[in-house]
Amino acid sequence: MKTAFVAVLGALLIAQPAMSFADNSNGKNLYVQRCAVCHGADIKGTGPLAHKSNPPTPDLTTSAFKQRLHEYPGVIVSSIILRPNGNLIPKTLKENGVKIPPHAWSVKELRDLHEYMSGVISIKR
Repeated sequence: MKTAFVAVLGALLIAQPAMSFADNSNGKNLYVQRCAVCHGADIKGTGPLAHKSNPPTPDLTTSAFKQRLHEYPGVIVSSIILRPNGNLIPKTLKENGVKIPPHAWSVKELRDLHEYMSGVISIKR
C-alpha cells in the first residue's frame, strides 16, 4: 500500500508542469497598470506624472538604483508596501486627477512585479 502511494505520488509529480514562482507577464501588466503613470514605460521616470511629485519620480535604470537593487533585492517590493515617502503616491495621483483604484497586493503579485522589474532594470542601460 505504502509503495503504491509513493509510486502514484511520484507519477503525479513528474506529470506536473514545472512550478514557477513568478509570472513575468503578470508583473509587466501590474507595472503598466499601477506604476508606469509615474515611472514611464521605459522605467526612467518619464511617465506623465513623473515631475509632478516632490521629489520627482526616480530613474530606475541608473547605476545607483541598480546597486541598491543588488544590495537590497527587496527594494521594489518594500517601496510598494512601506511607501518610504509616506503619502507621496496617493497625494500625487489625487492632485493630478488620476484615479487608480486601491489595490490589495498579494504575495504572488509582489513576486511577479519584482521578477519583471528586476529583469527590466538589469538589462536597461
